[in-house]
Amino acid sequence: MTMKSLSLLAILSLLALTLPLAIASDPSPLQDFCVGVNTPADGVFVNGKFCKDPKLVSADDFFLAGLQNARAVANAVGSNVTAVNVNNLPGLNTLGISLVRIDYGVNGQNPPHTHPRATEILYVGHGTLFVGFVTSNGDGNRLFTKTLNMGDVFVFPEGLIHFQANVGRSPAVAFAALSSQNPGVVTIANTVFGSNPAIDPNVLARAFQLDPKLIMDLQAKF
Repeated sequence: MTMKSLSLLAILSLLALTLPLAIASDPSPLQDFCVGVNTPADGVFVNGKFCKDPKLVSADDFFLAGLQNARAVANAVGSNVTAVNVNNLPGLNTLGISLVRIDYGVNGQNPPHTHPRATEILYVGHGTLFVGFVTSNGDGNRLFTKTLNMGDVFVFPEGLIHFQANVGRSPAVAFAALSSQNPGVVTIANTVFGSNPAIDPNVLARAFQLDPKLIMDLQAKF
C-alpha cells in the first residue's frame, strides 16, 4: 500500500470516528452558559442566539414561573402544549434541553407529530393517557403503545411519529423533557393537509390511495 493510500485511509478513519459527533442535535457548550438574546450588543452568535454579556446575567435568566397553572383546551384536538424553550427561558441557550406542559381535555389528544431534533421523555402528572410511537420505514413501521397513569414515564425516540390521547374520564396533564433547546415540532395532519401553498391533491391522493375530492376536503379543514 502506497503512502498516499495510507494517508487517505487515515483520513477516512478519522471522519468515521468524528461523524457521530458532527450530527448531534445540539452541540456541547464550551462555557458555563450563554444566555440567549436577540440583539448583538457585542455578543457572540451561538445556536441561533447572541450571548448576553456574562457580567449582566442574573438568576432571572434561568427562571420561569407559572407552569403549575392549567391551560385551556378549547380547540379541535382538545389539548394545549405550553413550551419552555430558549425563546422564553433564555438561560437554556446551548444547554441542549427544553420542557413542555401538555393539558388534555376529556377525549383530548396531542395528535401524531414528530420532533426533528429531540428525544422526548414524558411524565404523567394526572390522568390516564394512551401513548405510542411508530418506527421508521426501515424498521417496518412498528407501533409501540402503552396506557399510562399518574407517575408513569414513557420515551419517544428522536424524529419518530408519536402521539398521546386522554382515555380517562377527567382532564389530564403531562410534562415532557426534550433533548434540544429548540426541538421543533411537525404535526403530521397540519403539515400534509395544511401546507402553504397546498400540496397538489393528486399527489396526496396517490400517496394515501384516496379520491382527490376527499383530499381537497381534508385540506379545507386545515
